[in-house]
Amino acid sequence: MDAVEYFEVECPEKTGGDYYRRIADVVLLDHNLIRVVRKLHIFIDPRIPLFVATGVTRKLPGVVRIRDFADVNVQEQKVTISLGEETYLAPLLKILWGRYGKEKIEQPDRFTIVIRSEGAELKEIEDIPVYDPTESLYKDLIYAMQVIQPEGFKVRRQYYGKEKFYLVASENTLPENVEEIVREKFALMGETL
Repeated sequence: MDAVEYFEVECPEKTGGDYYRRIADVVLLDHNLIRVVRKLHIFIDPRIPLFVATGVTRKLPGVVRIRDFADVNVQEQKVTISLGEETYLAPLLKILWGRYGKEKIEQPDRFTIVIRSEGAELKEIEDIPVYDPTESLYKDLIYAMQVIQPEGFKVRRQYYGKEKFYLVASENTLPENVEEIVREKFALMGETL
């Protein structure tokens, strides 16, 4: 398992900082996110009150397309998709039903899908995106940060994008300079937002 390159908990109280570091360790392990996070900086100040978690992820896998797990054979009036694995079968069927209509999709066995469609292009079918692993991953990361944040911190701002994420939370309204605070925490990790 890869270790997190940078993991810091910044808190005016040493005991509180140690406590939040242990909480963050457990939450990241419990949610299987320790391999995903490359850098994480958590700032907590109960006097303000303010919680800021900024992070950088490792390079994430790309979008899974039909060509990545199946062979596609285009004939005159039908397309046969032969699955190498059935991991993406359910989302694939849903996508094909939406695109071509349920009445044009047949599944003679669990590893074969037949589309009755004239003029379908091989490249068009092979390039259909079936699963984007980053969608659920960033939602999981933000959820994990919400688990780590102090109880009662309901006012939040969050962001997740290309290999970066943050969550800012407070009991009160967020400071006007919240973006500046977030940029400062990313800078402490040697990163820019």
